[in-house]
This record gives sequence, C-alpha cells and structure tokens, in this order.
Amino acid sequence: MIIEQFINDKIIQLNTYIKAVINNSIHYTELDLFVKDVMDEWTLLLVQDETPSSARERVFWHLIHEISLHGSQALHHDLFFQSEINTCTDFFNSIGSYPIDCIGWRPIA
Repeated sequence: MIIEQFINDKIIQLNTYIKAVINNSIHYTELDLFVKDVMDEWTLLLVQDETPSSARERVFWHLIHEISLHGSQALHHDLFFQSEINTCTDFFNSIGSYPIDCIGWRPIA
C-alpha cells in the first residue's frame, strides 16, 4: 500500500473515531484500540523515513502520538487537549489552519 493512501485512509477513520468519542457514540477505548491498530499496520509497511511527506501527514502523526500519550479519555476531561484535537481535525476538514504547535514524525522501526 502506498504511504500517502494509508495516511489519507487513516485520517478519515481518525476523524470519524474522534467525532464518535466526543459525541459519546462509542466508548473512548475504541479510539485507543484504533490508534494501536494504526501503529500495528504501519509497522507492516516497513517505512524507514521518519519525515512526513505532507502537512496532513504531519498533523496525523501528531494526533496519533498525542492520543497515545494522553489517552482518548482526555477528550472528555482535558479542555486544552480537546482544543488541540479540534484544531487538528479542523485542519483535516479544511476549516482551519495548520496547528501552530504541531510536531508530527513518522514512527520508524
């Protein structure tokens, strides 16, 4: 699978999971499992370059790392985290600008 297609597919899924957690449509642990699955699938691609190829990919990896660090339960309890997530998803949806504090790098084996 091409890396760009992988990222684009996962951005759509990540947006959907985040919205569902915020709207209480799914339990937050489903988002945590999604992040774990993304990481598992990523390792199968055997990517050796840690530099994202686009701003969208950089924001994607930033979100993946932030959700891994804070846990998706923080979407319900941490206003700063909620704001950061909203800024990133707005960027994905072309209704916001690039997040100023975004530091997203590809994980490598």
